[in-house]
Amino acid sequence: MAGNNVIEFTDDNWKSEVLESDLPVLVDFWAPWCGPCKAVGPIVEELAGDYAGKIKVGKLNVDNARAVATQYQIRSIPTILLLKGGKVLSQRVGAGSKKDLEQILERAL
Repeated sequence: MAGNNVIEFTDDNWKSEVLESDLPVLVDFWAPWCGPCKAVGPIVEELAGDYAGKIKVGKLNVDNARAVATQYQIRSIPTILLLKGGKVLSQRVGAGSKKDLEQILERAL
């Protein structure tokens, strides 16, 4: 599911990995049955490598981490959130290109 630089976020590690992160965090809300999520997955993994050390990148399976998905009112997937200091800076619903996601990431740097 996740590449070398991609973290698997869960209800249990959300606070420590995302809310308390010193780095901005890109979160891909996804599910294994979601076709568009499969298209976004490789882009997210590529960005994780490109921005290693600058932005933390991870994926959250909405079927397995329902508490976080509900808290952030994730109603459609894929949804990409960019958080910094525990606050949402940007949200994108639906599949996007690498360039679309890079524009989101640049806002946090």
